[in-house]
Amino acid sequence: MMRERTLGNSVTQPFKKLMEQHSEAWTQRVLQYLTACEPFTRSSLVQPPVFAEPPLLPAIPKPKWLLAVYARDVLGRLHEVKAKITSVFGCVLKMDSTKKITKKLAGAAAGTAAWCTNVGNEHGQVLVSVLSAAEGHGLDPMAAGLMKRYREAGEAAPKVMYVDRDCCSQHGQSPVKIMFREWDELEVRLDIWHFMRRFAAGVTTEAHPLYGIFMARLSTCIFQWDPEDVAALRQAKEGELAAKKTGHISQTALSARINRRELALHCRRRTRGVEETTCLIGKLLDHFDSEHGKDTLGVPLLDHERIQQIWKEQQKHVQCIQEPENFPLYMKTGTLKKGSVELCCYRCARGSTSLESFHLHLNRFIPGTSASDAHFQAYLLEGLMRWNDDRMESTIKGASSIRSYGSAMREAVDRLSRAVLGKPWDNRYHPPGAYTGELLGIEYLYSQTGKTLTPVLQNPEEEDRLVEEVDDEDLQDEGFEEEIMEDITVPVLYEDDPCRDLRNSPSSSPLPQSPASLAEPSTSAGGEGQLPSRAPSVPSQPSDSGDSLSVEAQGVVIGPDGIAGWDKVQDLAAYLVGLREAPYLTDLQVTEAIQLWTSWMLINSASTTSLDISLS
Repeated sequence: MMRERTLGNSVTQPFKKLMEQHSEAWTQRVLQYLTACEPFTRSSLVQPPVFAEPPLLPAIPKPKWLLAVYARDVLGRLHEVKAKITSVFGCVLKMDSTKKITKKLAGAAAGTAAWCTNVGNEHGQVLVSVLSAAEGHGLDPMAAGLMKRYREAGEAAPKVMYVDRDCCSQHGQSPVKIMFREWDELEVRLDIWHFMRRFAAGVTTEAHPLYGIFMARLSTCIFQWDPEDVAALRQAKEGELAAKKTGHISQTALSARINRRELALHCRRRTRGVEETTCLIGKLLDHFDSEHGKDTLGVPLLDHERIQQIWKEQQKHVQCIQEPENFPLYMKTGTLKKGSVELCCYRCARGSTSLESFHLHLNRFIPGTSASDAHFQAYLLEGLMRWNDDRMESTIKGASSIRSYGSAMREAVDRLSRAVLGKPWDNRYHPPGAYTGELLGIEYLYSQTGKTLTPVLQNPEEEDRLVEEVDDEDLQDEGFEEEIMEDITVPVLYEDDPCRDLRNSPSSSPLPQSPASLAEPSTSAGGEGQLPSRAPSVPSQPSDSGDSLSVEAQGVVIGPDGIAGWDKVQDLAAYLVGLREAPYLTDLQVTEAIQLWTSWMLINSASTTSLDISLS
């Protein structure tokens, strides 16, 4: 129960489940005993009836004992776990570091680790994860171990590596290139997510209403969509809306209904090139650094001096974010039918966003707030092994009804199946390679500090002083599917290319303000909001239900987004705007607002864009 890295893998959760099941089984046996004794209480042969009381509920092991047994189980399979982790390869690598998980180290190792560095591949698997006291030269042994793994396995050297820093150097090769010196053809690229986040440091506040539009336009200055993929997605979206009988919908409204996740799944994109990207970003910064970059109160989005200094420093990195030449970054993972159109599904190997998403879950590999070095190592390595197996199942092999992570038993079954049945038991199973001897997790940190891993208790029943307490308040949702990191590098789909005016007009010219370009989806990076290009006129609010019925009798009112029910949106918006300065609400006003909202929802629950435009 503690192996699964999802909700409830903390030690107190299995304890509670065991206690509940144990209590129910004990209660059921007490009920059976008393049921058997009850008829004798009415018999005249036994006067008075004398029965023994049921035995007390036996105690079950405490959470500390469970944690010690779990750690012993993982460390007993340590060689197998490490072998599966060091058997992973890739041709597009991503390297990134995080600090959050290092704060959970307790005991003698507390405060010794500064970074947790991870190297992933194009499938989202993690090749190596180490804790280190510092970045830079402190990662040389890790790089040497990776190069040795590829060399001894006879695997082709990776072609591209995405990093968050040290991508280039004005004097010779970059530090990353020097670190992986054996891979002569390795191209080091800067992750575009980190490149864009550097510009976010030049804004006055990420809560500014123009921040989301700025970041969306910045991604559009870097990427352009494949026109054939976009046309196919538009056709599929039109088919979906036609099936819902929403009526005619404009191309602008259609673009607003295609979200980033659909674009990233079904459409390929490529960088625009050094010259065009530099020109577009420069003009975009000039535009938002002018009067066009201020909100209605006159607050500027960009800090002039800071953003100019950032752009001066980042111009040299425009070359680092371009795609490698003659190297495909997209792989087809399958097809999906939408609106009677068969769409291709793609997986992109560009950038380290997948590694950033992994960091969200890495911190949850260690339940609670702290763990000793031995338990930290057990949780980390077990979590990495299961993470890689899950990525392999979903990305390469596809779904399977067999859910087993242990290689020893599966290998024994496969060997006997070949001998008895003459065929493999599971064609998808491949035994992992031998452990390469690379240091992982805390072992890498201790090789730098000279410490040794604390031994796990051999008799947890008698001594449990090395097992940390895990409080129920420290439990968090540790699932892998609930939280997905939004990729801000995916450009929003515009009906017209917003970069066209940036290319052909002076920097002071305004950007196009089409409804599709203003209705930006929200992202985790900056809370992108929705701003209308103009405020539509608001009709007077109907005085009673009779007026509402007369409006409906006149025919269906179609909104600017092509969805029926615009009159209900206007009614609700006008009523809410009329309450904007009210110091309080009466019961009647609350009832009327609810009735207007319910009426709008019954007419068209999908017209959220119309409501946002009207309210604005």
